[in-house]
Amino acid sequence: MTARRAPRRPRVPAPVLRLGLGLLGRRCLDPALPWPVQRARLDQLTRTSLLPRGTTVTEQVIAGLRAEVISAPSSPARNSPASNSPARNSPASNSAAPGSPAQHTVLHLHGGGYCVGSALTARSWAAHLSAQSGCRVVVPEYRLAPEHPYPAALEDARAVLAELSGPGGPGSIVVSGDSAGGGLALALLLSLREAGRDLPAGAILLSPWLDLGRDRRADPDLVRRDVLLTPDWLEACARAYAAPAAWADPLVSPLQAAHAGLPPLLIQAGTDELLAPDAALLAASASAAGVDVTYTRWPRRWHDFVLQPGLLAAADSALAQAAWFLTRAWLTA
Repeated sequence: MTARRAPRRPRVPAPVLRLGLGLLGRRCLDPALPWPVQRARLDQLTRTSLLPRGTTVTEQVIAGLRAEVISAPSSPARNSPASNSPARNSPASNSAAPGSPAQHTVLHLHGGGYCVGSALTARSWAAHLSAQSGCRVVVPEYRLAPEHPYPAALEDARAVLAELSGPGGPGSIVVSGDSAGGGLALALLLSLREAGRDLPAGAILLSPWLDLGRDRRADPDLVRRDVLLTPDWLEACARAYAAPAAWADPLVSPLQAAHAGLPPLLIQAGTDELLAPDAALLAASASAAGVDVTYTRWPRRWHDFVLQPGLLAAADSALAQAAWFLTRAWLTA
């Protein structure tokens, strides 16, 4: 599928985006609504995002799961490893089969509290990242709770990574995730480390949800400032994903793990989101354990603000940093 060709759009004032996201949160992320209703509403509201010119979105089956493979032509001036090879920027190479050793790939795990969300919610970010870095971005539709509680999503993530890696291993892959997908991406790294397996070249964690048992009502001011998430919704998602007795498991709440031995991490978050403490605590823990950590937080920005590139200046800045991180990760892998 070829995305519609969008002209360059003026950025939307941050207060307008904040207001719109508040409406989205109230309409979609409501624990009183059945999960299928939340999923349908969220997909409907994110389906119309415009993408960079020339973006292609193809559907593939990877490890038995439906996945979107997203790529966009990158500028020849980009200094990423992928953009240095014309073959990698061609449409034919971007549709390469999973496991192609020459294909730089980002495996992105979408957010949605492990219960809602789909590849649609991350499509714009993935396309803009591809345009800046020359990589392809693979977004699998991993199984969702409560129909498929833990460890289904983690099993799916491991299976997709294994198939994408092929015999050459995951050295050409960077794992990323937003919100719950960020927690899933970190849990994926931890599970590979514990199994003694080769690790991806790095990980990009966007507004990650890393501790399902944390009391999100403990900071009323932060609750007030978050326009998208609520403690009630997060708790409903946590209970759907795993029993409370399992919330301390490091593969359920990866903030509880020891973080030594992980590949380079890029952690991005806004200050006005309920999950901001998770990002800060992980950055401190991983850095103290000797991990190469880049942690950036944007003042007065909301949960998953990074998913609005082209509309929000802060999201464009975060995307440029992610593209820089990919270049660095692949050069040093």
